[in-house]
Amino acid sequence: MTDRPEPAPHDDLFAPPEPARPPSPAPQQHPAAALHEPAPLPVEGRRPAPPGHDSGWPREEPGVASAPADAGPASGPVEAPAPRRRRGPGAALVVAALVAGLAGGVVGDQVSDRVDPDRPADAALPVAPARGDGEQAVPSRPAGSVADIAATVLPSVVSLEVQRDEGMSTGSGFVLRADGYILTNHHVVAGAPAQGAITVAFADGSEHPGELVGATADYDLAVVRVEARDLTPLVLGDSDDVVVGDAVLAVGAPLGLESTVTAGIVSALHRPVQAGEASQTAFIDAIQTDAAINPGNSGGPLVNAAGEVVGINSAIAQPPGTMSATGSIGLGFAIPANQARHTAEQLIETGRATYPVIGVLLDSSYRGEGVQVATEAQQGQAAVTPGGPADEAGIRPGDVILAIDGRPVSMSDELIVAIRARQPGDAVTLRVRSGEAERDVRVVLREQASQ
Repeated sequence: MTDRPEPAPHDDLFAPPEPARPPSPAPQQHPAAALHEPAPLPVEGRRPAPPGHDSGWPREEPGVASAPADAGPASGPVEAPAPRRRRGPGAALVVAALVAGLAGGVVGDQVSDRVDPDRPADAALPVAPARGDGEQAVPSRPAGSVADIAATVLPSVVSLEVQRDEGMSTGSGFVLRADGYILTNHHVVAGAPAQGAITVAFADGSEHPGELVGATADYDLAVVRVEARDLTPLVLGDSDDVVVGDAVLAVGAPLGLESTVTAGIVSALHRPVQAGEASQTAFIDAIQTDAAINPGNSGGPLVNAAGEVVGINSAIAQPPGTMSATGSIGLGFAIPANQARHTAEQLIETGRATYPVIGVLLDSSYRGEGVQVATEAQQGQAAVTPGGPADEAGIRPGDVILAIDGRPVSMSDELIVAIRARQPGDAVTLRVRSGEAERDVRVVLREQASQ
């Protein structure tokens, strides 16, 4: 999300002059004083703000340092502009100067004509070819072109303003259902203190108050509802069909600039990415893209060439050592649409979401092959949950998990996101090493309530 800056003051040089009045005995004002009048708000409904640390980007992790797509320091309330002061003869001087300039231009043009009599009366610059009916030709935008996809998707993409205790922030989202359900990131709406704190703005300029239906920090997803009907929802595509090299568009409101479209490809799949607040980390089995994603894009759709949503833009990578989001460097990450579909259905139906677990604690300090189960309890929690899925499958403290469903894992995050990409009740096969012996074990995932 992005915060909105204060408008910079400027002088209205085009105000009509006022009638001259007798001089007043009041103290004279310095000539520069008129330059400090407050300016009206910008024309755009959303104003961009400089990027900063955002509550929902992934933190720095092995291999990928990431930040939420809407990072930015919160801003305080905007003060109402002071009453406009009445203007003196300065405005008349400006108008007089403009008139003098116009007169000078006419004289100069006449002199130029006398000096260069061969100057053409008509520059006769080339124009676009006309069609048979006399109208100009319209550029071709065939089905499946970027322009065609953008025209289809943009009416269903929204921007969200969230009033938090520390100020206003913004993010993106899109229409899930025609009866007013909107999908976005959890970190976009996190911290909204009460009803009425969320405003949803549509591409046609209309705005509606939003009500939070449900959210989950574990998947960094949230559903908001507005009192509107006959909206045009976007279709959630099958993210399992996505392959590296597929063309995609990222749509949203980066830096508060609504209805922004950027193009790219799917750069990689199954990237283990952490997103969300530092205290509420989401583990995402992410789609990586080089389509430009910037602070404020969080919650917006990543769509394929058919205009179907294949991901929810949620994070961007930043160079190691960078503490806040500074903008796109061509490494953006999206939550797969299949995960978003399942979680959104849960949030709409119950207001809460669940995620799968195997019931073990992992040793993050382990540096050998695979991922090691902790050797002892941590903060009162057993390394292997008694009676849990891993315990029933014969996994013990200190065992090393080498692969899940044939896919090798070398970091804790890789195993976590691979498990969370499944659903409770699914069975996975883990390759486990105990001492020198290796074996395959079948583990049935159990359900745990999300935060």
